[in-house]
Amino acid sequence: MFEREIKKVILETSRDFPVILLTGMRQIGKSWVVESLSRRDRKYISLDDIKERENARKDPRRFIEENRPPVIIDEVQYAPELFPYIKLYADRNKQNGLFWLTGSQKFSLMKGIRESLAGRVAILDMLGLSYREITFQNRRKAFLPDIDLPKRKPSGRPLTSPELFTHIWNGSFPRVLANRKINKKRFYASFIQTYIARDVRDFYLIEDELAFYNFLTAVAARTGELLNYANLAKDVHIDNRTVKLWLGILERSGVIQLLYPYSKSISKRLVKSPKVYFLDTGLACFLTNWTSPETLLTGAQSGHMLETWVFGEILKSYWHNGETPNIYFYRDSNGKEIDFLIEQDMTLYPMEVKKTAMPSDADIKNFYELDRLGKKRGTGAILCLYPKCMSMPKQNVVSVPVWEI
Repeated sequence: MFEREIKKVILETSRDFPVILLTGMRQIGKSWVVESLSRRDRKYISLDDIKERENARKDPRRFIEENRPPVIIDEVQYAPELFPYIKLYADRNKQNGLFWLTGSQKFSLMKGIRESLAGRVAILDMLGLSYREITFQNRRKAFLPDIDLPKRKPSGRPLTSPELFTHIWNGSFPRVLANRKINKKRFYASFIQTYIARDVRDFYLIEDELAFYNFLTAVAARTGELLNYANLAKDVHIDNRTVKLWLGILERSGVIQLLYPYSKSISKRLVKSPKVYFLDTGLACFLTNWTSPETLLTGAQSGHMLETWVFGEILKSYWHNGETPNIYFYRDSNGKEIDFLIEQDMTLYPMEVKKTAMPSDADIKNFYELDRLGKKRGTGAILCLYPKCMSMPKQNVVSVPVWEI
C-alpha cells in the first residue's frame, strides 16, 4: 500500500474550507485517498453510477438532502447542477469539511465553481505516484534548487540508468505499480478505451474515437517538445482549430500539461507556443510503443521521456504539498533554451535536464541569458544521473540526481 503525500494536505485544508475539490486523471487514486481519510459518518457517492448521476442532475436539492454532509461525491463533474445547492448548504451550516468532491475533469469544473463556490472551495490537484511515494520516502518540501542540497542526507540509494528508465517506463498509476504481475498492455488499453468512451465521447460528444486515439498517440510522440500545431494537425488529418480543442480536452482531463515560455510580460506567455508533457510516462510509452525499459533507454525518445518524467516529479512535489509552482521554460529569439524556470519571490531558478552522469559547465551556459531580464537569478540546477548532489558554488549551480527531486 502506497502512502500518498497529499493526504496531509487534504486533512489540513478540510479544517479551513467547507468544500474540497480533488482533481486529476482517472485511475490515479483520488477515490482511494479520500475514502481512506474519511470517518465512518462520511458517506461516499460516485456519479459514475448512472442512477446517482441522474438523481443529482434532475433534483440536486433533494440529492443533497438525502446525502447530508459530511459526504464524498466522486466524479462530480457529471452533475454541475449540484454546485449552487452545495453553496447553499455550506452557507447555512457554516462548518468546514462538509463536502469532499473529486473530479477527473480539471478545468471543466472551474466555471461552475467560480459562479457558485467562490471563497468556499479549495482546489487540490493530484497526480500519480511520485518516485518518493513509490519508494516509501518522506518528501522534505516542494523542490527548488538550493546550493546547500549536497549537505543534506540522500533520500535513497543511487539508481542506475536501467533502473531509472524502468521507473519511467512503468509510469505512476497505483494499480500498475502495486501488482507486478499485471498485464500492462491490457491495463493501458482498457484505460484508454474507458477514457475515450466516458470522458471524450460522452462528456465532450466527440464521435470519431479513432481520430481522437490517433491524436492522443501523436501527442504522446511529442512529449517534452515544443508544440507545432500545424504539424500535429497534418499528421492526424484534422485542422488547427480541432488540434487546440482536443489539446484542451487532454489538459482538462489531466492527461497532459502545457508549459508556456517565460516572458516578463504575462500576456506574452499566453501567445507563444508551449511545450507539451504527458503526466504519466507509462501511458506515453504505451502509446508510442516502447515495449521495454531497455528499448526506451537506448531509443531516440529517451531524452524527452526523461525530461517528461522530471517535469512530473517537480509538479508532484508542489501539487501534493498543496502548492502551485510558477514554472515555465525559456527560449529566446536565438534559439537558446532552458528546460525549466521556476519564478519565486522575484527570483528565477533555472533547471536543465541532462541524460548524463558527468555534468559540466557547458550544461549551464544558457543560465546566464537570464541576467538580461532584470531579475535576480537564483541557484540553478542540473538534473542528471550523477549519483549524488554536487555544488558548483562559483556558478551558483547544484547538480541533483533526478531521483532526489
